[in-house]
Amino acid sequence: MLERKVLLVSSLPEYEEEIGRLLWCLEDVRRTIITRLIGISQSLIDRKLGERQSIGTLLYHIALIEADWLYAEVLETDWDPEISALFPLEHRTDGNLSHFEGESIEEHFYRLNKVREVFLSHFRSMDLSDWRKPRVLE
Repeated sequence: MLERKVLLVSSLPEYEEEIGRLLWCLEDVRRTIITRLIGISQSLIDRKLGERQSIGTLLYHIALIEADWLYAEVLETDWDPEISALFPLEHRTDGNLSHFEGESIEEHFYRLNKVREVFLSHFRSMDLSDWRKPRVLE
């Protein structure tokens, strides 16, 4: 018999419960990504897999999209310059994700963690009314 793991979703402390539960899920996925990538070689981080993106490109993209969602859609404001400086490359080139290479896994983790730190800080003070507010995008 295959042993099944149980996933128990809790709310992150210091957040409205509904918000904290969804943020806990984001944190759980992030823990899984980081745990699986600890110790990965630089050649694996940078290597494109056929027509697919490299791990480094995907890590860059994950952090960028999380920051963009926070600033463009949730806060509806300009990016913090400190966060913007973490993204020297354009998001896409010729319709594809821009290839990103040459950074260590620790540098990728720093970017992911810095964006998440700012991300979580903004939700800590958010109430349910603002959380549930529909946002109209262009």
